Amino acid sequence: METHENLAWEEVNCEHIVCDEWIDFRKSTYKMPNGKISGPYYSYSRKNFVIIVATTEDDRYICVRQFRHGIKRVTTEFCAGCIEHIGDAFEDALSTAKRELLEETGYGSNDWRHLLTVPVYATLADNYMSIFMAKNCQKINSQQNLDNNEFLDVHLYSRDKLEEIIKDGEFSQASHILALFMADKVR
Repeated sequence: METHENLAWEEVNCEHIVCDEWIDFRKSTYKMPNGKISGPYYSYSRKNFVIIVATTEDDRYICVRQFRHGIKRVTTEFCAGCIEHIGDAFEDALSTAKRELLEETGYGSNDWRHLLTVPVYATLADNYMSIFMAKNCQKINSQQNLDNNEFLDVHLYSRDKLEEIIKDGEFSQASHILALFMADKVR
């Protein structure tokens, strides 16, 4: 079997097709390890984000229902949100998780655990998701503090009901299902 010491591609050209606050969509050409030029290859940058597998003191999962424009329907999922710029730096992932849980659901916790940080879609994107588990959550605020483009409802589900929702295709984001399975391993 032939092996290569250097498998990295060298970007030789990059065109930014769309670049705004939400996405940097690029078309690139690369020099391959064998010296040949190949392309185009498309990729994009988006913000890093967090997903929170949160459970209440009575072990019910805190979920949100909201419209997802990619698949054009309302889905059930865990609370999640983008890591934001604060001044000259980025907010840390745990602070983002705590903020997003409180803003979207009104719940907070003193029992947090980082489960995993992985690339979202390494073939096309360069952003990462960090998965957190928050246990023994309590209702702190009765009001949500949503962004202007957020419209969501909060629901509490048992683990059995959540499994049913997944099987019915209503809990449809692979990253959120991964988050649940990661949380199951440490519960």
